[in-house]
Amino acid sequence: MSTESIDTDADLEWLSLEADEEILWAGGPDRRTLIPAVAIGIPLSIVLIGLVIIASEYLRVTNTHYVVTTRALYKKTGVLSRDVKRIEHEKVQDISYSQSALGTHFGYGDVEVSTAGGSGVEMSFDAVPDPKGVQQRISERIDRKRGAAADGESSEDVLAEILTELRAIRTTLEDDEAVRSSTRDGTDGGSPYEYDEDRSV
Repeated sequence: MSTESIDTDADLEWLSLEADEEILWAGGPDRRTLIPAVAIGIPLSIVLIGLVIIASEYLRVTNTHYVVTTRALYKKTGVLSRDVKRIEHEKVQDISYSQSALGTHFGYGDVEVSTAGGSGVEMSFDAVPDPKGVQQRISERIDRKRGAAADGESSEDVLAEILTELRAIRTTLEDDEAVRSSTRDGTDGGSPYEYDEDRSV
């Protein structure tokens, strides 16, 4: 998958990872998304408004970062301020991607993430290169994590079932032993069949 090269020290200093968390993918909006702003801004540059449009869009694009780690998804936005959003893999319910006509031509698009219990799209990686590849990478990671969790749960269920069966067997054996013991005590050590035979004679 083609990904945008990011200098971790310079561009990801905002990212705070846990001890066992690793970066799987990092990227940002495709620079070609600036084309519409430049197309609009150049004719308006005579009155300086065009320069403001181009500069603001450039700053927005270059200060937006997306990160996929082994545990969560991150989105950082903001030029003067900083807004960092994090969604853990366990909370992700659905991942989809879309491409506009321009995005299809240039190979970029949006990856949208919905969470369980959330209303609509909770996080969007806007205008990322190869959105299908990004979506697949996230899906594979989440599926792998859920598969591992399911395996762990099934193992615990199997052990619990075995323990229940063993307890049932033990209870049955103890009950049988108690019945045999009470039968022997009631017949002075003899067999109940022998007792019946004596009576009939």
